Amino acid sequence: MASTPTVKEAQPSVDFLQHPYTRAALPFINGGLAGMTATTVIQPIDMIKVRLQLAGEGVRTGPKPSAFGVARDIIGSGKALDLYTGLSAGLLRQAVYTTARLGFFDTFMKSLNKKAEASNRSVTFAERAGAGLTAGGVAAMIGNPADLALIRMQADGLKAPEARANYRSVIDALGRISKAEGVAALWAGAFPTVVRAMALNVGQLTFFAESKAQLKKHTSLSPQTQTFAASGIAGFFASFLSLPFDFIKTRLQKQQKDPKTGQLPYKGLFDCARKVAREEGWLRFYRGFGTYYVRIAPHAMVTLIVADYLGRLMK
Repeated sequence: MASTPTVKEAQPSVDFLQHPYTRAALPFINGGLAGMTATTVIQPIDMIKVRLQLAGEGVRTGPKPSAFGVARDIIGSGKALDLYTGLSAGLLRQAVYTTARLGFFDTFMKSLNKKAEASNRSVTFAERAGAGLTAGGVAAMIGNPADLALIRMQADGLKAPEARANYRSVIDALGRISKAEGVAALWAGAFPTVVRAMALNVGQLTFFAESKAQLKKHTSLSPQTQTFAASGIAGFFASFLSLPFDFIKTRLQKQQKDPKTGQLPYKGLFDCARKVAREEGWLRFYRGFGTYYVRIAPHAMVTLIVADYLGRLMK
């Protein structure tokens, strides 16, 4: 009698989202998608913020431009889409910088949570701050070239028409800057960029995680409301702590050598801070705080909310 052929049992397929490699990559993917979404929404405000920071360089007195005045001038001299100048650089920066900072922060926090649970305690604010500082610093160093290209593209319109570089895209900007000034020039302003990122990350990620933990512990708000409220708190602290460093970073990344002397206006972070304080006054570091807050807070909120939603969606 012929034997009945045995039918192999179907092997259960491994869920792609549960694969160890996928789980490790998801925080980075979610961070990049969240950051790029937020940048697309906030780019016009970022453009106005940069123009405000570069206005009146080296002069203590003189006209004090407003955000509305800058927006009116940009639109009046061209078209509304000029507010999206440098969007390609902004998206590349988020694809690199925010992918890294949110991914590293989430990875660090998972490790801290495991250690805290093993010791039967909660993660401390200092531990969250350390995770935010480290994630921000590493990500900023990686993303500095894209950040520099963004500043150059946004500042190009302030020059006389014959002196403008008229960069076509972020790739064009990176290539031309490297060719004219050397590859090392792509890391100009890296130190203040790293310091700024560390300050922003402490304000954004650390205060977001801390606020959400406190709201969960002391309120009966829904998870969605907790996320929204915590992101609003984080946006304020991110703006307040990082603006002075963002101001210096913008000045350093915008500067180019004087054609006659071959010298740069600023030698570094401390030289820039000293000259601005002496020539323009200490309050200049917080020029455009309202615009910066309107740029940082919604960006932080959109980034954190989207990242949080994607994280819950892909669990």
